[in-house]
Amino acid sequence: MAADWEEIRRLAADFQRAQFAETVQRLSERNCIEIVSKLVEDKKLDVVHTLDGKEYITPAQIGREIRDELYLHGGRINIVDLQKIINVDLTHVETQAVDIARTDRSIQFILGQLIDENYLDRLAEEVNDKLQEAGQISIAELCKTYDLPGDFLTEEFSQRLGRIIQGQVDQYNRGMLFTQAYINRHRARICGLFSAITRPTPISQLITLYGFQEHLLYSVLEELVNSGRLKGTVVGGRQDKAVYIPDIYSKTQNTWVDSFLKQNGYLEFEALTRLGIPDPVAYIKKRYKSSKLLFLKAACVGQTIVDQVEASVEEAVNSATWTDVQPILPSCLSGEDVGILINQVMRTTNVQSSARLLGGTVVISEKFISSCLSLFDETMQKKAEKEVKNNPVFLITEEDVKQTSALAENTGSSKKDKREERRKKASEGSGSVKGGGGGNAREIRIRKTKKKGRREEDSDDEAGSAPQSRNKQAEVPFLSVEEIMAALEEKVCDCSEEMLLELAEELVRPLTKTYQEVVRTTFMSSMSSGSGASRKRNAKDLQEEMTNLYNNIRLFEKGTKLFSDETQVNIAKHVLRTVCTDVMNIFVNFVAAEHMMAVEDPSTITNEVRVKILGKLPDEIKSPLMKLHNTLNGKSIEEFLTNLEMSVEECGLMLKRGDKKRERQALFVHRQALMEQLKMTEDPAMVLHLTSVLLFQATTHCMLHAPGRCVPQIIGTLVGKISEDQHKLLSHYQSLVVKQLVGQNQGKKQEQGEEEENQEKEERETIQKELHSLTNQVKDLVLSQKKTSVAEE
Repeated sequence: MAADWEEIRRLAADFQRAQFAETVQRLSERNCIEIVSKLVEDKKLDVVHTLDGKEYITPAQIGREIRDELYLHGGRINIVDLQKIINVDLTHVETQAVDIARTDRSIQFILGQLIDENYLDRLAEEVNDKLQEAGQISIAELCKTYDLPGDFLTEEFSQRLGRIIQGQVDQYNRGMLFTQAYINRHRARICGLFSAITRPTPISQLITLYGFQEHLLYSVLEELVNSGRLKGTVVGGRQDKAVYIPDIYSKTQNTWVDSFLKQNGYLEFEALTRLGIPDPVAYIKKRYKSSKLLFLKAACVGQTIVDQVEASVEEAVNSATWTDVQPILPSCLSGEDVGILINQVMRTTNVQSSARLLGGTVVISEKFISSCLSLFDETMQKKAEKEVKNNPVFLITEEDVKQTSALAENTGSSKKDKREERRKKASEGSGSVKGGGGGNAREIRIRKTKKKGRREEDSDDEAGSAPQSRNKQAEVPFLSVEEIMAALEEKVCDCSEEMLLELAEELVRPLTKTYQEVVRTTFMSSMSSGSGASRKRNAKDLQEEMTNLYNNIRLFEKGTKLFSDETQVNIAKHVLRTVCTDVMNIFVNFVAAEHMMAVEDPSTITNEVRVKILGKLPDEIKSPLMKLHNTLNGKSIEEFLTNLEMSVEECGLMLKRGDKKRERQALFVHRQALMEQLKMTEDPAMVLHLTSVLLFQATTHCMLHAPGRCVPQIIGTLVGKISEDQHKLLSHYQSLVVKQLVGQNQGKKQEQGEEEENQEKEERETIQKELHSLTNQVKDLVLSQKKTSVAEE
């Protein structure tokens, strides 16, 4: 028993030791993870976590598993699928896949896929089966089928051509694979088709029509042409404009071109283009190297045509005539080509200085042109004399004015002395009136004093508005082109109307230039030979006429002031455009006569002519006259009269202010003239106008010169000054006149139906009848008072 207990004790001790020993060496799962992480951190252990975190795997094991999976999947596997199978991060799978592709030449990494040589061999065998069946196959189609890049497949298939793939790649289009049998069939079709072609044919049309593979066709066609199997050429390269030209057509083409050039002496580029020659100029230069051809824009001509043109031009120059080379030139030549040809011929024959080109085809001798110019010598002289007589103002220049002024100073000193005497007397007369206080009809100087500074400023202002080109002589027209053509018809009777027109247009400028010289010579001759007295107006008569008009204008201004402001402006503008303009023209024509620029009838002077005359006068006279001229465009009659007084004084004339007797006489004369006019007229509008003005003068004792549009305002002023019945008659007559005028205007402007037109016609006839019946009554409003008015006057 003791021994047993001893054994039990020993065993218990051993068990106890064993228990203690096991407790010291045991590691928990967390301790293991920490130890592995530490080793990985210290780079003493290279392991990779699985995605579930329960296992470690070494990179070498990943590589081995990748190779195993690649083999199991037939030589092609995507790394995304590998990542799911191996259960590690995609980065580690991709890294190992790249390392495998780098170290093993039989495995390639393409677009995230591992592919080995065995897979590519099987792929090549499959493609070869398809190729043998179809005869051709496109790499692009294989890319879609196998989801691989085209460059990769092209390179791999090229390595297996002749070994696995029984075919070849098109050298111009590496994206196509062909079998030799397909190429042979293709070559046979191309050879047969192009052998049958007899005219130039675009290759693109054949490709579309027969379904050829474009690059293969060009390759085979080039091979057949170079080998001599096909007799022809390909023009235009491998493009859409490529054309196949058979030799038989080229021979026929060359024969036609040679024959045409020999028979006609020229070649048209467009005709050669239609014939199928894409570059006619290069073709002609290459084919006719030794021939002497003149190349133009649209054609080339031979030496025969050039010789004919040269002979025609030389004959025209030598015989002092003209020639039209159009009949001997080809009709296909454009105007530009004809000009180039003729200019070339004129340079070759050296006749440029003795002939000129008209109308593009007519060569005319300079001697012939000179003879044509001489036809107008007599006409030119007669027209110049007539022009000098009628329009001297447009012929004289500033130099002529200075010469005339100098001549007038030398020959008219006595007149200046008389003018000075007259001025002194006027000054004395003005002083006596002021001193004596008399107001009777004395002859006085108007606006005697002047401000020198103001005059200088006005001169500067007017000088700025004067014509800038007054030193230049105005160009006087001679004859129009039509008149010159009519005169040339007898001299050049056998030419066309177009050529005659060209010749006339060519002669217009030299004839006009010569005419200017003839006019100037004639004008200067008339200035030096004549005293100019016939063009001057008698100063006394002028002074009397201007005085009467001056006083009439003042009386008109007095009547104007009886109206409202707006009506005053309208009447003032009318007076300025009529009576004041007449005074201005008379005065300007008198001043112009002293400088040989007067016209026969001052009423014909227009605004343009007046400005032209004023622009050529000396500055001391021009300045006040320009200010007077500018007032015609204003609104104030008083301003015009003030400037008229200053201008008249500057020219040494005197104006007489009217007294009461003269005013009564002017009123009587004006009334009589209007009454005579009223008796003669039957126009309702004029009858109304004259009657209104006469009634206004009879009731206000003021003269009135108003436009027709102011008649309603004139009638308005008569309210209370004539009887109510007379005013109603006048107003009713006015309304009828307005209706008549409105109806006439509407009838001119509108297109109406027949019924409306008849209705308006009846209305107009009714108005016309009523006006006719009332006209005499309206006239009697004035004419019945004639005797009484005359007695009162």
